[in-house]
Amino acid sequence: MSENNILEMSQTRTELGKIEIAPEVIEVIAGIAASEVEGVAQMRGNFAAGVAEKLGKKIHNKGVKVELTEDGVIIDVYCFMKFGVSIPAVAQKIQDNINQALLNMTALQAEEVNIHIVGIQFDNPKQNQEVEEDM
Repeated sequence: MSENNILEMSQTRTELGKIEIAPEVIEVIAGIAASEVEGVAQMRGNFAAGVAEKLGKKIHNKGVKVELTEDGVIIDVYCFMKFGVSIPAVAQKIQDNINQALLNMTALQAEEVNIHIVGIQFDNPKQNQEVEEDM
């Protein structure tokens, strides 16, 4: 690993030069792979990401943190689940999907893929309307 947080692909060194992958690229790959899993409502973002999305820009790395260590790549994913899904099953599917996408696109194996469930999203507007009418 180099000093400036760029992951150098030592096994893919060619006579043409070296190949480096920025941690932001791994964040985008993991974010897209996590969002594709059925049962994930949305990824956790910050205020700036929310404003950018309202303006029409798609933020693919929100809710993902990548840490490059001597042991390997550690990925932390922060997401909201849909109400009624099996959280352990969906979390396992997220881990599998991220590992597979990372392996296919970069030939890297993640040391850890940690899933953090930060909330549950209720998608039944009719139920929400009935609660408001009762009040």
